[in-house]
Amino acid sequence: MTDCGAEEKKDEVANRQAQGAETRMIIQPSSLDDPKLIKLKEVLVDWINETLKIEHIVVRSLEEDLYDGLVLHHLLRRLAGVHLHVEDIALSTDVQLRKLDAILTALNEIFKLNGETAKWNVKLIHSRDLLATLHLLVAIVRHFQPDLVLPVNVSVEIIQCEVTKSGIKADKQTEFITFQSNSSEELERESNKECPIDELFKLEAHKIETVKKAILHFVNKNMLSLGLNVTDIDKQFADGVILLLLIGQLEGFFIPLCEFFLCPVERSEMLHNVTLALDLLVDRGLLVQSIDPQDIVSQDVPATVKVLYHLFRKHKYK
Repeated sequence: MTDCGAEEKKDEVANRQAQGAETRMIIQPSSLDDPKLIKLKEVLVDWINETLKIEHIVVRSLEEDLYDGLVLHHLLRRLAGVHLHVEDIALSTDVQLRKLDAILTALNEIFKLNGETAKWNVKLIHSRDLLATLHLLVAIVRHFQPDLVLPVNVSVEIIQCEVTKSGIKADKQTEFITFQSNSSEELERESNKECPIDELFKLEAHKIETVKKAILHFVNKNMLSLGLNVTDIDKQFADGVILLLLIGQLEGFFIPLCEFFLCPVERSEMLHNVTLALDLLVDRGLLVQSIDPQDIVSQDVPATVKVLYHLFRKHKYK
């Protein structure tokens, strides 16, 4: 989806920058209270903390915790296996800037972007620019974790300020941070991309079994501390109990026993458990909105494997 007017503005900005004018994008304060923007920030913070949990790194503020390059360096190393020869902890401004330059150069190469087309740069990230930081993190998620659900149509109102020799010029614009569309079909396609489970079940039976065994190993590895062992993916998740316990183990929280049926007997009790599990996963940013709880209760294998696959994708770096 291309906006010709927006492209002309970008070309105009580039020409002005080439002539020595300085342009800054400032988010309107009212946009910071947008529920979609708040949700996007929460999803990104949760994703960073989960990804770097094994390294005992905790992020609370995107603006304040990413500017020095420490978190970005660990993300790059964890997600892409890229090891840069930079200081792990950079205290001085000069060292932080050099570190950020190395990190962003590596990321831009992975994204196949150059410094001019990227919506972030060293100066913006180091100055705690929220807009640039969000653009960068969304790009990282889309490349390395495409199944993570990000709120769509997240936008902010910005003031584009240009400082020239003759004074300051200001222009109000709308800047989209995540996927932009008014089409429900396009939004659904965006939400369902990069999930190969449906294609998997079109393959030969032995290939399906290989994937199921890998997921089963992942499940049992994480259920070991609870003394539980899953032997049949097709049946043992139908009542939702093991699924809820697995979610609690992986996401690091305790689900009160009063919230679900520990020994469900009726189908309605099983449906309650599975629905609660899927709601929790949606809240944690996993793409399971299209999965019907009834299918899992009915022991629909593709639906069950799809849920477990999303958990596997998110937590495979543990």
